[in-house]
Parts: sequence; C-alpha cells; structure tokens
Amino acid sequence: MTMIKKKQLSILIPQYRTLYLTKLCLRSIKKYTDLNKVKVIVIDNESNDESIEYLRTLKWITLIERKAVEGEPPPQAHVGAMALGMENVTTPYVLSIHTDTIVKSDKWLAFLIDKIEEDENIAGVGSWKLEFTPPLKRFLKALERFWQLKIWYPIIGKKSGNIVGHGNNHYFLRSHCALFKTDLVKKYTDGFGDSGECAGKGMSRKLLDQGYDLTFITPHELVKYLEHFNHATMILNPNISGRKTGKKSVYKKLKKELFSAKYQNILNNSSLDD
Repeated sequence: MTMIKKKQLSILIPQYRTLYLTKLCLRSIKKYTDLNKVKVIVIDNESNDESIEYLRTLKWITLIERKAVEGEPPPQAHVGAMALGMENVTTPYVLSIHTDTIVKSDKWLAFLIDKIEEDENIAGVGSWKLEFTPPLKRFLKALERFWQLKIWYPIIGKKSGNIVGHGNNHYFLRSHCALFKTDLVKKYTDGFGDSGECAGKGMSRKLLDQGYDLTFITPHELVKYLEHFNHATMILNPNISGRKTGKKSVYKKLKKELFSAKYQNILNNSSLDD
C-alpha cells in the first residue's frame, strides 16, 4: 500500500448536536489515524449544547464555529458547513465524512489514497452508499428500475424522472465518505456547496464534465475500513429534522450496534481526546 509520508490530507466533519456520535467518530479517527499526516477540521453549526463544549476541549482538531443562518433547513446548514470547511483546506487531498461514519481499521487512509492514486485522471473516490444491501434486494431493485425505464415509462410517455442514477438524480460521491484532489476541486468547482445542491453533487458533476473520473467503492469493500450508520444523526436526534427516519425496528437495530462492545471500547476511552 502507498505510504502517506507527510501531512497531505484534511478531514472535514460537519457537526450539529450529536455528542454521542461525534465522540465515537472522532475517537475512532484518533485511534486508527496518524495525526501527523492529517488535519481534522470539525465545523459546528452553532449547536449551543454539550457537543460544542466537548469539541472546544480537543486540542488535536481544528474547530470552526459556524453561525446559524435564520430559516436555514438542516440539509442546507450541512452544505454550508462543508463549504466553510473547504475554504480552510490547504492540503493536496480533502476527505469528507459525517459524525455517523466510524473508522474501523488503521489501514483506512492508505486504502483510500491508493484508490485515488491509481490513475492521475481520478479526481475523487468514495461511495454512493456505504450500507451493505443483500444480493436479493439489489437484484429486485435493479429489476424494478429496468421495468420502469425500458418498459413502463416508454409506454406511458414518462421520462426517467427521479430514478436513482438517471438524469439529475445521477450518482455522485456522497459526503459521508468522499476523498478528492484539492487542486481540482478548487480549480473547477465551488466546493461542497457548489450549485446549491446536496453536498458534493454539483462538485462531482463538474469534475466529470471536465473529463476527470470518479471511483465508486462498493459497500462490501469499504465496510472493511469504515462503518456508516445511515440516518443515525436523525434517528438518535429526531428534533434535528422534525421527523422520524425508518421504523422502530431500525432504531433498535442501530442503537444495539452503536452500544455494542466494539464501539463502547472506543467511546469509553477518554484518553483518545488527548
């Protein structure tokens, strides 16, 4: 694997009132990452709670305290935090993750760096989804899209619409895990807030329009190094979005996993804050 010999990567992490997840995320980074080689930038969206108090105690991160914008919905606040973080990146590479993305292996960064350095034309690597979907469910979903696109929609004269992977709903490197070459991002895009869309969507499209490639890593490969608890921020903090995400069974499964011994060992290790 490629050895990262110097500080050349910035990690951007937006945060809003997710103390438990933020502790677990940051402590997992500290446990499995050589901080001499990376800069960790956390952007808080004016949490005004115990999570920002915790972040202020950490000497090994760069904390940016972003002021809330009146009337700004949570998704746009997230985009604004990512854009502000990007303004402070000076390293050759920039990586975005969420507080519900947890590091599992000390080989995680070398793995991602290897992927992006496979070809000089690769502008970014990461994932569209980080959750593992059973083969049968993937097959049925593909069958549904085929029926819609090739049979049903042509019959009724309907376009691809919002089908994932088509039209404006194209695949892009989602900010829960996305590594980019900083110089290309700053030269050809406006960063994570580009085009007023979901964080990274407009940026990915513009890099593709310039002739660069994006490498999508499959969940079964990436999950060896990182775990993403989909919608964990909203599930554990429903007041953020004002709505529930998923069924009660999903909540129970998430909490069971988060409170498992392997993650409690990291969460309870306060020495990782030093």
